Amino acid sequence: MAFHEVRFPTNLSFGAIGGPERRTEIVTMASGFEERNTPWTHARRRFDAGMGLRSLDDLAAVIAFFEARSGQLHGFRWKDWSDHKSCLPSAAPGFEDQVIAIGDGRTRSFALTKAYRSGASTYHRPIAKPVVGSVRAGIGGAQVFPEINYVVDHRIGRITFHEAPDTGAEITAGYEFDVPVRFDTDRIAVSVSSFQAGQVPDIPVIEVRV
Repeated sequence: MAFHEVRFPTNLSFGAIGGPERRTEIVTMASGFEERNTPWTHARRRFDAGMGLRSLDDLAAVIAFFEARSGQLHGFRWKDWSDHKSCLPSAAPGFEDQVIAIGDGRTRSFALTKAYRSGASTYHRPIAKPVVGSVRAGIGGAQVFPEINYVVDHRIGRITFHEAPDTGAEITAGYEFDVPVRFDTDRIAVSVSSFQAGQVPDIPVIEVRV
């Protein structure tokens, strides 16, 4: 599957419904106790692109986007309005938002991640599709600057410094990001009369691993 580095129209994803999905396997023992396990390290997000449509022009834009991606064939970027920053939704990304690594004096390239904390548990989510121009970075609490100190590969979510950070130095980053997705259907069925009456089409979108 090819991936198109193009974002689904953000004005249409704004009204979409969706979020993270986990897969948990549960076995109930004869005693009533449970054994729970998961084959997934990371969550997978699902959305309904049809929920953001408000006019026939919106529908036309989605159909054009769908055709250009050849249905399920090609992936694309999706803005998840509920979770698209390294910081709180009300804040602007800053270079100290996320600790992504600790320097070892040799490594220059680091993957972007986002930490989700609750109590004593922390989940580190890989960020594969940062938004171009949004990445801020720091080394040891001091901000460094793009092109001068580092470059970002926005296709895979990696930041590469021109010189390896010192051993023990915290590597931090802040950014906005998209979710890599594809359509989860090869068919869009819609009636103009029902759409005008308020019935929106079901256009499922699902996250892909890249």
